[in-house]
Amino acid sequence: MIDVCNTHEGELPLLISVPHDGCHLPKELQARMTRIGLAVPDTDWHVAELYDFARDLGASMQVANFSRYVVDLNRSASDDDLYPGQLVTGLCPEQTFSGEDIYAAGGVTEQEKAERLSNYWQPYHARIDAVLAAMRAKHGYALLWDAHSIPSTVPRLFDGKLPELNIGTNDGRSCAVPIEAAVVDAARASAYSVAVNQRFKGGYITRHYGSPGDGVHAIQLEIAQRAYMDEATTVFDAEKAGRLREVLSQMLQAFLEAARDGV
Repeated sequence: MIDVCNTHEGELPLLISVPHDGCHLPKELQARMTRIGLAVPDTDWHVAELYDFARDLGASMQVANFSRYVVDLNRSASDDDLYPGQLVTGLCPEQTFSGEDIYAAGGVTEQEKAERLSNYWQPYHARIDAVLAAMRAKHGYALLWDAHSIPSTVPRLFDGKLPELNIGTNDGRSCAVPIEAAVVDAARASAYSVAVNQRFKGGYITRHYGSPGDGVHAIQLEIAQRAYMDEATTVFDAEKAGRLREVLSQMLQAFLEAARDGV
């Protein structure tokens, strides 16, 4: 069995999903990839490390092991367009965010997509389903925080420089408004620039699992990587990360407290 993710079980009704921090590539895939593809440049570098404090808070964590180039866990199995009119990166990407080829020859066949869905995508999502169901059974509600990061500038995906903290709730559909507001207030009380439901409204994970009427509140946070690392070298910056962790902790605490008070 393929070990698609690392998991940690906490006692709080909060799951932190990290779908894009994985760098592993199956050997048979590596043989077909370009030098650029093998470098997996579109990884959400160090996001699991950035959130390692959340275990001590009592949160559960689920961190993907394999690269998004194998299969993008934050896209639907049917590969629906998340952002109509904007560049589509796809369920099984064939180009990097910068437009460079991931494969030396050929692309990803429909049979390969089906195999990757079965081997990597479905186990990750089955785990999310199981954890959220257990939380609802125990606490009466569940909270899902989908943790991401991206370079501050990606001209093919968005114009200009991205704000540092980009909160997405699918325009309020994936999370109750008062709970979202508490998280946004915590972010805006910090020194970081904040955007809410702008370029990043939340991907498949946020949109699919977030169902406030059923007691599941989901938020995606896309962090501009300059906030915690050196974007040129992808080296983790412990000093920057320490400052950001304080704010992330405040945002997660606001998430938990608002949900508890609202249930």
